Amino acid sequence: MKWVKQSVGYWCEDTRKRKCTGKGVCTAILDTGIARHPDLRERIVEFRDFTGGSSVCRDDSGHGTHVAGILAGNGRVSGGIYAGMAPDTSLLIGKVLDREGNGKVENVLRGIGWILENQVRFRVRIVNISVGTQPELDWNQKQLFLEAVEEMWDHGIVVVVSAGNYGPGEGTVAVPGNSRKVITVGVPDTEMGSASRRKNNVNYSGRGPTGACVVKPDVFAPGTGIISCNAAYGRPGEHPYIMKTGTSMATPVVSGAIACLLSKYPDMTNVEVKLKLRESCVKTPGTDAGWGLLNVERLLEA
Repeated sequence: MKWVKQSVGYWCEDTRKRKCTGKGVCTAILDTGIARHPDLRERIVEFRDFTGGSSVCRDDSGHGTHVAGILAGNGRVSGGIYAGMAPDTSLLIGKVLDREGNGKVENVLRGIGWILENQVRFRVRIVNISVGTQPELDWNQKQLFLEAVEEMWDHGIVVVVSAGNYGPGEGTVAVPGNSRKVITVGVPDTEMGSASRRKNNVNYSGRGPTGACVVKPDVFAPGTGIISCNAAYGRPGEHPYIMKTGTSMATPVVSGAIACLLSKYPDMTNVEVKLKLRESCVKTPGTDAGWGLLNVERLLEA
């Protein structure tokens, strides 16, 4: 497998070589919403705003659009060069966070209920949640969030969540990334050049073990310095793509890879997907806490 770093991030040449591009797979994203970016707008099957009731696609933060671009951008503005992981997957978008990336657990729960109500209608196979609770959130609120996410898993949906950016200390994985059922994504330790404005050793990903002694994250993927769709594109002076960093960016890399897998093997269950992902990961430096680094070529092997 060859990872190629481009302006939207990382994709695997194998996904295109094998024509596994997420076609026929619907992925739901709960985040800050989505802009009608040219790389995304034709595959948004429905949008629902749980923060303000807007009936029109919007993303006042830009986080959700960036996540969606990593997962499913088709690279139209760049002539296909900056496509995401699964450029043919359709998108069900729930806006549950505000422009600052904050939100109420109540809104997230409403978003989860909406996905479950529409699971059959849109054939939702994957849910991407690049959202985690802050450490000081009330325990009861965390538990409600965790139970709701696990309910989606129990309904057969592949749920992929971020480990959070509160690491690297033990027990810093964010809820719902502490669930033993869902797939939790972290970012491996990354060495960056001295010219970077960030510290040379980028080590922020949430880590387990959880309170129930579950090893987390499960899988690691690139998440530092990822460039994807800019929600502000179309305004004067705005570039179509923008860079962001965090486990939020790594999560749609994995969700997109799973969309490619399900487009190739549509009959796989969420449990089978999780086992296949675990078997295909490769141990690399900085991924000792989980299964290893995502390897798309091995994931798509028969």
